Amino acid sequence: MRMNFWKISLVFFVCLAARLAALAPFTSDELNAPPSAARLAEIEHVAATSGWGGLVPGLRKLAFHAYEQDSQAAEAWFILSRWAELFAKPDDQFLSQWVEAIKDAKVGHANMPNRYVARKRPLGDRLSPSLQAWLLDHTDFSAEFFSLVSPCDLLTNSFDSLNGLQARYPQEFPTYANLALAIAIVYDVPPPPDWPHGQVSASLLPRTLLDPAAAFEFWVHADETGQTLQPLSRLPASELKFVVDAVAPAAELKWAQQNITKPLTALNQVYDMVRYRVDRVQQELYAWPEDRYDLPTILGKGGICVDQAYFATEVGKARGVPTLFFSGAGKDAWHAWFGYLDQNGHWQLDAGRYANQQFVTGLAIDPQTWGTISDHDLKFLSEGFRLRPSWRQACVNADFATAYLAARQFPAAARAARAAVNYDPRHLVAWETLLNAQKALGASQMEIEGTLREAKLAFKNYPDIEATFVVLIAESMRRRGETSAAETEENQFGYKVGPERSDLNVDHAADLINHSLATDGVGQQMRIYYSVLNTYGKGAGMEFFSRVVMPFVEHMKTDRPQDAYNAALAAQKALRIDPNSQLDIEMQGLLDRLKSATQN
Repeated sequence: MRMNFWKISLVFFVCLAARLAALAPFTSDELNAPPSAARLAEIEHVAATSGWGGLVPGLRKLAFHAYEQDSQAAEAWFILSRWAELFAKPDDQFLSQWVEAIKDAKVGHANMPNRYVARKRPLGDRLSPSLQAWLLDHTDFSAEFFSLVSPCDLLTNSFDSLNGLQARYPQEFPTYANLALAIAIVYDVPPPPDWPHGQVSASLLPRTLLDPAAAFEFWVHADETGQTLQPLSRLPASELKFVVDAVAPAAELKWAQQNITKPLTALNQVYDMVRYRVDRVQQELYAWPEDRYDLPTILGKGGICVDQAYFATEVGKARGVPTLFFSGAGKDAWHAWFGYLDQNGHWQLDAGRYANQQFVTGLAIDPQTWGTISDHDLKFLSEGFRLRPSWRQACVNADFATAYLAARQFPAAARAARAAVNYDPRHLVAWETLLNAQKALGASQMEIEGTLREAKLAFKNYPDIEATFVVLIAESMRRRGETSAAETEENQFGYKVGPERSDLNVDHAADLINHSLATDGVGQQMRIYYSVLNTYGKGAGMEFFSRVVMPFVEHMKTDRPQDAYNAALAAQKALRIDPNSQLDIEMQGLLDRLKSATQN
């Protein structure tokens, strides 16, 4: 009976595909293997004459059919449908969606252009027929592309870069395709004005990246001539993007290759090669005071932690090592350090980090979006499980689940999402899709709550994600009238994360303050501030000061300077402030300015 259903369904889908795109009939055997060269050539020919849009529905349904029959080629057919969909999307429609994504993610910055020219032509027109054919024929690269690309990637520019690199370097492109992809997604927009740190002026460090072709040529040549410490042809684009985001000019990168010869096993020592300038800290000269900011000058003159971290990250990138610039707030000071991919393919995230300081989780920037990398993404990166075959299988099933949900095929979406989390329970999108499918299917509150608890357990080692599910579980319990149990749920989580993850408490405190400042009257704003200070501020440090105290004081100081002064004074008493620390200096400076304002 199943085979008859398969044959009947296949006839329907064959007719649909043929009606939409005039393709030759498909066979069941064909869908059990990746698209053949002949079939791809036929599809490309039809797309060249009739456009990609008409192919999408038929290809998507064929991919669904292959998936439902447990075909090992389902991923390849689905990727084919995704390329068709992307190639068909008009530039102007894409740009409109991209602008909204940038706003939603809050990753716009001053160095981005104010206007983008939109064309009413499909995105696929930006890629040559030869590059389109290459993409369709390379499933592994395509899987890397679709797993990496985000709504904040300006694909109009990324496609132009990919197309130019493939045309200019046809021999090197297949070997270094992932490097080309990393360049394409990082170089789509310029870096922000404070990248990688804001303690040097734009005149001394222009925040510009290399030309895409020059960048590709630089790192390919370095890899081929043995200048790199990591094999660039074998690294995924998800790690190579932390190589190509170098902001130092090519001449300085070459200087680093020739003069900094530390092996990969000792790359952490590059940080301390830059002499620490205690005198600058004593004089509060946190901005770079010299007339040049280049790698040789930093090495010769010495610097503070941001300069040490900058030097180390740029040297690593010059040598083909993925590196991350970290900054974080401790109990009484800011600090900067770096991370890098070591000789065993593991990320070391604390090079130059002071063990005697109680720093919260450091902040690092993702050069793909120029937004902050989340705590769990950093941990995912260090654990490396997203490079395993099981993760790819989880992604395949999660992608089908998302597509089924969009097609309103809710039972199929739930099944595919469940398959995804069975392959790897750390696939957050799969859990979200499963929950949405359950809601659409009318699942009970208890059933949904059970899924939330499964997801919470799956992310027990990732507190920032676990916290989200704790909130959702508590909200569900309150809707069922279990108020006390909901509070217990939240309190148990707070006890579990403890002081080691005080940043989660700061996140919550900052959200409360920002929401109040945006929506409440002055009286309620003050009540919320003192409540937050008493609940989360006792014994807190620099990050609480920066993210909670300062925004509130800055908001109040113009119209209510006395209230602003009192708020800062209360914070001074609540926070843990060591004498002569950076926090002590900044707090006293704030109080002096506010006191002066109250006397004018």
